[in-house]
Amino acid sequence: MALLGIIRRWYIRDHISILEIARRLDISRNTVRRYIRSDAIEPAYSARHSPSSLDEFAPRLSAWLSAESVKSRKQRRTLKPMFLELKELGYEGS
Repeated sequence: MALLGIIRRWYIRDHISILEIARRLDISRNTVRRYIRSDAIEPAYSARHSPSSLDEFAPRLSAWLSAESVKSRKQRRTLKPMFLELKELGYEGS
């Protein structure tokens, strides 16, 4: 509700123009106008979940990283050998 409160406070109390509010907040002036006119609360957007190509390898990667974190710095594998092993397991990314 922070953004909606800021917009309404600037417009009603501080008498700042819609265009200036849009400039300060870097949002569209039409959005500012819609927020001022509406009696609604702050809009809530659903969280987007886009699948990653690493999702199927995530448990193995976390196991590798936790195993490597307990080793001394000189005994750890670098990311390149881990990446090559990941490619052998079927990862097609870069």
